[in-house]
Amino acid sequence: MKYDFTTILDRRGHDAISVDGLGKMPGFTPDAPREGFDPIPMWIADMSFPTAPSIVEAMRERLDHPCFGYFQPTDAYFDSIINWHKVRNGVQGLLPEHIGYENGVLGGVVSALNVVCSRGDKVLVHSPTYIGFTMSLKNSGYDIVHSPLHLDENNVWRMDFEDMEKKLREGNIHAAIMCNPHNPCGRVWERWELEKAMELYKKYDVYVVSDEIWSDLMMNGHKHIPTQSVSEDARQRTAAFYAPSKTFSLAGLIGSYHIVYNKWWRDRINKESSLCHYNSMNVLSMHALVGAYKPEGQVWLDELLEVLSGNINYACDYIEKHFEGVTTSKSEATYMLFVDCTGWCKAHHRTIEELEKACWDVGVALQDGTMFHGPCHLRFNLAVPFSRVQDAFERLDKHVFNA
Repeated sequence: MKYDFTTILDRRGHDAISVDGLGKMPGFTPDAPREGFDPIPMWIADMSFPTAPSIVEAMRERLDHPCFGYFQPTDAYFDSIINWHKVRNGVQGLLPEHIGYENGVLGGVVSALNVVCSRGDKVLVHSPTYIGFTMSLKNSGYDIVHSPLHLDENNVWRMDFEDMEKKLREGNIHAAIMCNPHNPCGRVWERWELEKAMELYKKYDVYVVSDEIWSDLMMNGHKHIPTQSVSEDARQRTAAFYAPSKTFSLAGLIGSYHIVYNKWWRDRINKESSLCHYNSMNVLSMHALVGAYKPEGQVWLDELLEVLSGNINYACDYIEKHFEGVTTSKSEATYMLFVDCTGWCKAHHRTIEELEKACWDVGVALQDGTMFHGPCHLRFNLAVPFSRVQDAFERLDKHVFNA
């Protein structure tokens, strides 16, 4: 490979909550490991790889000029986003006027909902549910209505369209969040699934906020289908949110964006997002995006997807062969794996909290899955060098699941 995905980076003391936060944020971060085990960060969703060199080069070039005053987004910024979506997702007709800046996807989600909802309104969300949705919606005064996903006979997560329709109809719901691809389940929705969901939303006049921040991270050859692309009605009733942060591990730079074709909704989202007076772009994050979306960034991403797909395949195979009572549906997107430990916990008379603690003790700093509405689940971040994935699962095998 041209790029480095094997070096084990020492992130201690380099502004990385994934390692420096262990044991310091009770209820959110994993505990620090016991003596004799170094931590393998497999929880919060950032990557333990060096980012694409084209990003660092773009930022370094900008740093060579010593003035950092007020600025406007450049044509290169908008052109980079337009070209990225054309090449990666086949999007046609995207214009600069359809693109708006957001400090973060969650803030954009709330701004979009604030335009079409009133405090106390119900919002339909699939479960398992990204904890960011849960916290943001509750903090903003919205009532979450969960429509559970279910595993089919092939162990693939599916939407329950009958349940969705029942809740839309009986709850008089007019806003929904579509997580595309789904976090934490890692599901890449097929076109027919998106079409069927959007037909329901059209039938009940539901505005759709589509979180597509994971859309670049397609495993094992899967392809992303933007929610807005499935029909003209979907294009007009959907606000979609993106960022290079997950793709290139740039969360610390801050910088997301929305794509909204409906002018009425777009104008009001921009207004809502501006009200705090702090939703504004950082000049270095702008140049980072331009660097990320260069052809070199595309090559880097293609290599990354090969590495991540290998990690996912190894983890799922290891679980199936070695961890009796533990099951998972192979992630089709994202570098996260949502793992059901119900059978193991029942057989060993252990709670999921006790199991998590046993994993943390040996340095496998995975994430509590119950906060994502997985009743007996763990969530693994597999965006680490393959040698660390191997090390983590060997520790789990020896010290936890088969101890």
